[in-house]
Amino acid sequence: MNTNTFYVNIQGKQGEKRIPSRVLEEMIQTAVEQGHRSIEVHAYGQHGIGGRLWRAGNGKIKIRIQGHSGQRTGSLGFANTEIEVMGPASDDIGWLNAGAEIVVHGNASNGAMNGGAQGKVYIGGNIGARGMTMTKRNPRFDPPELWVLGSAGDYFGEFMAGGIAVVCGYNKDTPPFKEGEPWNPNALGYRPLVGMVGGKVFCRGDVTEFSKSDAKVIPITDDDWDWLLKNLHIFLQKIDKIELFSTLSQRAEWSLIRAKTPQEKIIGKGRLSMGAFRQNVWDKELGKGGLIGDLQEVEPGTIPLIAKGDLRRMIPVWENAKYKAPCQANCPTGIPVQERWHLIRQGLVDEAAVMGLQYTPFPATVCGYLCPSPCMASCTKNLQYIPPVNVRLLGRAAENTEIPLTAPKSGKRVAVVGAGPGGISAAWHLTLKGHEATLFDESKEIGGKISSVIPNSRIPQETLQKELDRVKKLISDIRLEQKITPKNFQKIRQEFDYVIVAAGAKKPRMLPVSGIEFALSAFDFLSKAKQNQVGLKDGKLKPCKKVVIIGAGNVGCDVATQAHRLGAESITLIDVQKPAAFGKEKEDAQEVGAIFRYPCFTREITAKGVILDDGELLEADTVVVSIGDVPDVDFIGKDVAISNGFVSVNEFNQTSDPTLFAIGDIVGPGLLTDAIGAGKRAAEAIDSIIAGKEPENLDTRQEIDKSRVSLEYFNPMLKSYNSLNECGSECASCGRCRDCSICVHVCPEGAIERVESEDGTVKYRVNPEKCIGCGFCKGACPCGIWNLIPNKPI
Repeated sequence: MNTNTFYVNIQGKQGEKRIPSRVLEEMIQTAVEQGHRSIEVHAYGQHGIGGRLWRAGNGKIKIRIQGHSGQRTGSLGFANTEIEVMGPASDDIGWLNAGAEIVVHGNASNGAMNGGAQGKVYIGGNIGARGMTMTKRNPRFDPPELWVLGSAGDYFGEFMAGGIAVVCGYNKDTPPFKEGEPWNPNALGYRPLVGMVGGKVFCRGDVTEFSKSDAKVIPITDDDWDWLLKNLHIFLQKIDKIELFSTLSQRAEWSLIRAKTPQEKIIGKGRLSMGAFRQNVWDKELGKGGLIGDLQEVEPGTIPLIAKGDLRRMIPVWENAKYKAPCQANCPTGIPVQERWHLIRQGLVDEAAVMGLQYTPFPATVCGYLCPSPCMASCTKNLQYIPPVNVRLLGRAAENTEIPLTAPKSGKRVAVVGAGPGGISAAWHLTLKGHEATLFDESKEIGGKISSVIPNSRIPQETLQKELDRVKKLISDIRLEQKITPKNFQKIRQEFDYVIVAAGAKKPRMLPVSGIEFALSAFDFLSKAKQNQVGLKDGKLKPCKKVVIIGAGNVGCDVATQAHRLGAESITLIDVQKPAAFGKEKEDAQEVGAIFRYPCFTREITAKGVILDDGELLEADTVVVSIGDVPDVDFIGKDVAISNGFVSVNEFNQTSDPTLFAIGDIVGPGLLTDAIGAGKRAAEAIDSIIAGKEPENLDTRQEIDKSRVSLEYFNPMLKSYNSLNECGSECASCGRCRDCSICVHVCPEGAIERVESEDGTVKYRVNPEKCIGCGFCKGACPCGIWNLIPNKPI
């Protein structure tokens, strides 16, 4: 026991009242979250102490338990956790252990290491019944280990399927060992190792009484003995009994038992005929009078026919790419992420990057940095609490990608009013399709809010500049500093075949309260902050030390981070409801010390700050209002339908005028990717009209049912992704065949074949004359490609 470590104390009682197990676990989790890594718990029988300490990540956690630990101490323990029980332990110590090291300085009762898969449990005394039962072993990790200084209770190792148990059988009153004489007969208790199918047990003592139909004694090799001595020394150090090493290290006193293989279990029994098996085994156990005989409703009988061909009730169908992957279905731009990871797996990184440019002109800036990534939020891996595949890495990989090939020139001219992300997207896709697109904007630079408002801390300026330069290289006609008045807009409409309005929302909403003149809008603040200009008052610049932001959304969080960068010492965000901020913007604001308060209602703004409706003054030398922006639609004209201050459009972003389209915030608030996707959609609609076709949705597929995807093939221990190759290999490729051929190998009838065409495409085909419709292909497919459907009636 290490007495030099500093431990933070957590009491299991409050006054004279015992704290419930759930509350005590929350207290431990909170301490870990606050950064404590050595915790001493004074327990009063609480259950599950020390389990599931995932909040520490890879950091080591030490839990020391004084008093009476309850059941399942260390249950579901993680590999980062070390638990030391300073006395005896109750039932199920180390239950379902997933990697924790647990030391008990005393006896442990029933169920020690029950169901463990990893980790080590060291018991400095005896254990009760059913220790080391139902353990398992994942060959990718070290096996679970149970070390017992004394003896084990009844049914030890029952249904043991993996791991290593060491039972020392130590008792100070045990007589010395003598060759050929019974010695220490109760080390493994009554009926040990029943149903044992895996793992091995080192036992010091008489091992004549165990289930010989399931296990066998084998010689201890030199390697086995070296392993035992090395780890016995560690065990005795852990339980503070190192003085027993010489007593326990006599090789003649030890035996090694392992599970029998299936082949060993049938030796000497002979093979039963199916009829004999039915009569002597199946019916005896499960038939009338058997274990579940009273539940049998169907008379047993033979199956007259294994149906194939047209007689099959169900038939397998290879539904490759019939459905969208969840990432693609939830991407506002519609990027087929799973197809790009398929290219990565083939080593075609450049091709994967180019595919991104066919959907967005900003794969690095937006997909790599600014987007909140709904694709990752919808990733199937989230169902099993596995981190979603990192699409941001794929976006950033396209930073230096060259422009895709463009279609032949059509001679058609399209004006795009607004050179923000949506407008650029529309002009980008129009140009790729061979049409002449002209960008108009009032600013001195293209990029809209990405260039003028979003803080530099959220996007490397070098990345943004490279992507803007790529846009300028593709779109040759960009007209900046163009004031868009009603007259100018009508002139543009006359000169061009089609017009797309992407002017955004730049008119800030301001509160109707007294003193609003003392406040800046978020748009103005962020624009000025990006130029290092802060807080105009009486026409003069003033520094901001205390900042109050009215509106705690993501834009308000951007204001907070910019204010901190410019020297603010106190930043408070207030809102009338629970703040809507989320993702990186909220994390950045919290990191710089911003305080969120709600519900707060503003009564007045003064030179001293914000006065709330209850009279409280929030002192501020800079007040910023961040409650949204609205578009300016006055220049569009009265012949275009407007609803609630936004331009009305159909599903193709076409307005009431068939030659006029509108996208982005002028249609309704949304993400950057919403505007980029709308730009692509409008461009495709115009391209269809120019070609003499009605606009249509080019991809109407439904999202795949996530339950069809099998995540068992992928690494559940990953916490992050370090490379494109790792992302590609760990992508479940939902709905898109990985060409793994698992279905070919798992089919019991050999009915599936892989067919490769001359162009290199692959498909899997079922031979109906061999297929029995069992559904193994569907059950085994990692990607959810195979489906079982009813056969056509004969």
